[in-house]
Amino acid sequence: MGVKIDINSIQRDMFIEHNGQPYRVLDYEHVKPGKGQAFVRIKAKNMQTGNVIELTYKSSDAIELADFEQVFAEYSYTDGDSYYFVSQTTYEMIQVPADRLVEESKFLKEGMQVVVFFYKGQPIGIELPRHVELKVVETEPAFKGDTAAGGSKPAKLETGAVVQVPFFVNEGDIIKVDTRTGTYIERVR
Repeated sequence: MGVKIDINSIQRDMFIEHNGQPYRVLDYEHVKPGKGQAFVRIKAKNMQTGNVIELTYKSSDAIELADFEQVFAEYSYTDGDSYYFVSQTTYEMIQVPADRLVEESKFLKEGMQVVVFFYKGQPIGIELPRHVELKVVETEPAFKGDTAAGGSKPAKLETGAVVQVPFFVNEGDIIKVDTRTGTYIERVR
């Protein structure tokens, strides 16, 4: 069994075990109804499936912490089946199966700093930086008049991701993208 803590000690970004799965606490609230027992409502993300669920615990409950570890690492390369990262503390190579990084791989660039998540000693996924700067490799040129009206067009980035960008963005530009939503933030240069 893992380490148990009092439910009232819960904090955001803690990793907890629920039904044999690791969850990350996104948010929580202590609820004290007029009648009956106080409870804690937790919003948590399944670190293996990405699903977000709500859990409710009585304030007298204990909660189990997941056997979870976060390792800072640098993205090195992919062979198609796996992605390889170098731990910044041990300099060991960490191999993460490609099917664990379907969304994240769209924004992965060589040398990028990420957090690799380990569950029970196995790498199960990564967290990208919130914002990344990537080069536009393909996009339609803007036509005269397009830029005044606003709107957007698709642009392919150096990592293969396609994002919607304003008309004034051109091939060769470096843009900042939000990795959680896949949305354009600004043109960097």
